[in-house]
Amino acid sequence: MADDARFGPGARRLAGLAGRLLGWRPAEFWAATPAELATILSPEPHPANAPLSRAELQRMMERDP
Repeated sequence: MADDARFGPGARRLAGLAGRLLGWRPAEFWAATPAELATILSPEPHPANAPLSRAELQRMMERDP
């Protein structure tokens, strides 16, 4: 079976999952990138979403008073 033949059912399952877990409407699902969806559904926090350390906050405050 060609990969494109499986796109529809897979997209339908992901759209349903996003609707149930995230409260997304269809337009929000289709506007999201695959990377955004993967990051949101990943059990591991994305490094970009980690809280700032005190040292990072201090550097930012010194740089931009």
